[in-house]
Amino acid sequence: MTPIDVEHRIATYFFHRYLPEKVLIELESTLLPLCLMVEEEGEIDKDELVKIALDIIEHHLEGKDFK
Repeated sequence: MTPIDVEHRIATYFFHRYLPEKVLIELESTLLPLCLMVEEEGEIDKDELVKIALDIIEHHLEGKDFK
């Protein structure tokens, strides 16, 4: 099994290399305000942030294939 930190590094590489800038900007402009609204990092609902991000990514990449 691949260590989780290795998976995160691979995902980060693909995230920044292959997502269009338009998608990255939308992700940042959507997620950043949600993160800034909390006082402690522990108050951030990370599962909800991931869900929001995946919805945005899937919307922009709908119908596209990377295979």
